[in-house]
Amino acid sequence: MKLYLFDDRVTDGWHPYSLTRPVSELLYGTLLLRERLERFAGRPVTALLSRAWLKQFQEPGAPVAFARDEQLPEDERLLLSSRFVPGAHARFEGRGDTPILLVTEDEIVGCYLPQGHRGPEPGWLEAPGGPAGPGDWVERQVDGGCVDAVWRLVAENPGRLEADLAAEAAFRGGVEQLPQGTWRAGDAPLMLGADVRVEPGVLFDTRHGPIRLADGVEVRAGSRLEGPLHVGRDTILLGGSIGTSSIGPMCRLRGEIEESVILGHSNKAHDGFLGHSYVGRWVNLGAMTTNSDLKNNYGPVRLGSPSGPVETGLTKLGCLLGDHVKTAIGTRINTGTVVGAGANLFGDSIPPAWVRPFAWGSDPAGPLFELDRFLSLAKRVLERRGVEYDEQTDAWLAACWKAGAGEDGV
Repeated sequence: MKLYLFDDRVTDGWHPYSLTRPVSELLYGTLLLRERLERFAGRPVTALLSRAWLKQFQEPGAPVAFARDEQLPEDERLLLSSRFVPGAHARFEGRGDTPILLVTEDEIVGCYLPQGHRGPEPGWLEAPGGPAGPGDWVERQVDGGCVDAVWRLVAENPGRLEADLAAEAAFRGGVEQLPQGTWRAGDAPLMLGADVRVEPGVLFDTRHGPIRLADGVEVRAGSRLEGPLHVGRDTILLGGSIGTSSIGPMCRLRGEIEESVILGHSNKAHDGFLGHSYVGRWVNLGAMTTNSDLKNNYGPVRLGSPSGPVETGLTKLGCLLGDHVKTAIGTRINTGTVVGAGANLFGDSIPPAWVRPFAWGSDPAGPLFELDRFLSLAKRVLERRGVEYDEQTDAWLAACWKAGAGEDGV
């Protein structure tokens, strides 16, 4: 049986990330959305079905991507919505000769198609509704729910993170002896991967949840880490207060970081505040870049978008920074700001609530980051971290630029 994940019309509006990646490649808790669905299906993903310009998408460890409207082979296959989050113990069951429609609560989250069965019908992946093809179908309820808005990956991450870490701690336990010269407050587990290096002078605060440091993580003196906290492989924590966050691989982080998600391969190597925010891959935040996550009147935060403000109902929400965003020193970012992929922020003005992809400067009327210059910088950044930049990577990023730069945030 082959497993396919598909982006629907809802995820098409998950700015700024839907421009540059299938949304299954977003971090939620300790796992990518894709990794949760692989666990549910009991097998690796065969391919990601997404927006047409992402068919060249390429990242280490990620499956291949196809345009959503491509015809799939009529093998036995399971198709799942990339924004479906299965329950912790949910597993797919029911292979056989009958097609199955998978439903959670009142929303269709996927379908199972036996070998030789046609489907899904054109347009079904964009807006699943009813059976995905001809024949007699069985409807089956599955445990879990769907993420209905991109900002929920920030708002609901602390609970998801705590549950993930608690489950892992129950399975593997924590360390019995702290690294030399460090302190600990609280009784929740501290989990350390292989080759973790912790300098003396670090405080682990596990009063509110576990802390997990993956293989190769380095923590420098002067760091205060507060659980629940997940830190991905080979990330270096340079100092400051970092807590209740999901951090992907190969980041360089310093300062105050609170209730945020950092997808990976990003730098915040200097002081400054990052709170209640989501940061994509290959982002570099200049020294003292700081975001606001609370309005002065304590009112609900409205999120920026290309079509206007989006009501979230949240009192605390920071910013969403797309892949390859760069900020100058001293950049200030307001509550609810969304910065499109590849934008390069600098200048005296505070960026608007919606910064179009590949913006050059903080002025909404400013020029675009030229394609050749953007690709040259991306190549330099990837190769600095030992990640190959080949023709497919170049084609993928060029397609993203063409899809986003000329249309103000596709």
